[in-house]
Amino acid sequence: MGSTGPAGPVMDRDEVDRALARLGAEHEAIETSLLALQDHAGRRLLEGAELTGTTRERWARTDASISVLWAYFERYAQVLRSARELRARRRWSSQEDLARLTELLRGPSVTVPGPEGAETGAAPVLTGPARLSRQFTLEELVSVMNDLYASSLDLVVSADAVWSALPARIDLLAAELQRTRGLAHSVGVRPGEHPSGDDLERITRALTLLREQVVSDPLAFWSPARGSSAPGGGRPDTGRYDRQARALEEVRREIDAVLTVRQDAEARLLRLRDVLSRADRTLAEARSARGEVLAKIAASEVPAVSGPPTALQEQLAAASEYRRHAQWHRLSPLLEALEQRAEDELLRARESLTAVTAPLAVRAELRGRLDAYKAKVARHGLAEDPLLIERYDLARRMLWSAPCDLRAAESAVLRYQRAAAEVLVPRVPDQGGAVDGRGNR
Repeated sequence: MGSTGPAGPVMDRDEVDRALARLGAEHEAIETSLLALQDHAGRRLLEGAELTGTTRERWARTDASISVLWAYFERYAQVLRSARELRARRRWSSQEDLARLTELLRGPSVTVPGPEGAETGAAPVLTGPARLSRQFTLEELVSVMNDLYASSLDLVVSADAVWSALPARIDLLAAELQRTRGLAHSVGVRPGEHPSGDDLERITRALTLLREQVVSDPLAFWSPARGSSAPGGGRPDTGRYDRQARALEEVRREIDAVLTVRQDAEARLLRLRDVLSRADRTLAEARSARGEVLAKIAASEVPAVSGPPTALQEQLAAASEYRRHAQWHRLSPLLEALEQRAEDELLRARESLTAVTAPLAVRAELRGRLDAYKAKVARHGLAEDPLLIERYDLARRMLWSAPCDLRAAESAVLRYQRAAAEVLVPRVPDQGGAVDGRGNR
């Protein structure tokens, strides 16, 4: 191997050539990466933008780190160039040349000015007292440059990712916001007159402010990926954008509902008038039936029947006025409330009619039961039975007289039913002849 020096054992010619080839490849790779970083769209935007907040502070440090990175690369290139020139002097390098090449390629041959921590990106500078200079081997300097490059690229890629994603989405949402505002104005939804109009103004202000902040401070909207060491590992934080998008969607649904009201208003008003008209007719029928019940049924409590609700008619008239003056945002909630109240009113009217006519239904049921038993008795040839005739006539007079006492009539029908049931008991033959249900032969 040969003698040793500060850089370790002196390298032979083959080792020198292999080291020069490897370091030359690293030089080309680093140069390519630095040129790509120099031309990166995100870097150009950072240089030209009026930055604020977190991005301004971090870019100031990163910009200085990139300058240091180029300075380190130049020192690296100088040492590598010196080593190549020394190796190129002779085909067979002398022991002295090999010792010098070993020092250049493996020893702390690169002296760079800069404070402690410059390789970590902590605002390194290239000027200052000589005591702040540092020495590296070429391999150590490559490692330092890789760290500086990774941290610089991470910031550039992160900012560029936010700028590529959020402003375009905000602009699309702003365009949708303008379309929604136009629809809102067409149906009378305006700020100060409708909550959705106020929401649209608030969303407009929020989007304007959000875009300004994204453009000036993109890193405030970046969420790094946990455990990722790759440059640009993470994603844009779209939380504030998403909240505004959801708010606009809610307003848009409200506007669509109002637009639907504008299209269907006439048909819905006609249906409302029809439902209320049916409710009025049912109440009128209930009032007429109540008078009939009071005249025909005795000793029965008949509930009172209320008149048609004037409040619903007034609200229906107000709805017609809203439609006439194209006040769709006011018509929409009023129609929904009216439709529910009109259905409730029709149901109430039907229940009132049922309650009022209940005694007549009871009388009709008793009449039907009485006639059914009479027909059954007739089918068995017992229609001329004196007891049955007597009890049937009594029950019939009660049911077909006015006013009808339902309790007494029901008792009379039950007595007739019991008498018929006794008559219809099958005859039991014996030695004395057949007997009927009352023991007669």
